[in-house]
Amino acid sequence: MTVRVVVGGALCHEGRLLAARRSAPPELAGRWELPGGKAEPGESVPEALVRELREELGVETEPLERIPGEWPLKPGLVLHVWTARLLSGVPAPLEDHDELRWLGPEELESVDWLDQDRPAVAEAGRRLRADGRGARPDGCGGGDDEGGDGGGGA
Repeated sequence: MTVRVVVGGALCHEGRLLAARRSAPPELAGRWELPGGKAEPGESVPEALVRELREELGVETEPLERIPGEWPLKPGLVLHVWTARLLSGVPAPLEDHDELRWLGPEELESVDWLDQDRPAVAEAGRRLRADGRGARPDGCGGGDDEGGDGGGGA
């Protein structure tokens, strides 16, 4: 069976992570996720993230790095999450969502995340806390840091 990647965006800006509340399908409505969607055939996962965030939120973004791990969604679909930086625009719930919230690291548990997003949200929160100590104010710790501590790089 061919596995198709669904990419989620840990979109960070000014020390906060964007959460999107699902409006559809009915079994997911009202729960929160990292926005994103399916990579199309021939499209890289970072390209899919940029396209999906443009379609769903009306913003331009820059993918930074993949959060380690992958999470099965249903047979044939697996979730990969990438950190991303907001380049331009103000996120709006254009497709599949009815509300957006920017959450600081201490607020991440204030919404009911989809189960498969929880590990990546926890890692994004860890990176945001590290960024709050001066490493990277706009990107969930993406970029040059290979040590995994969210610091380093410039």
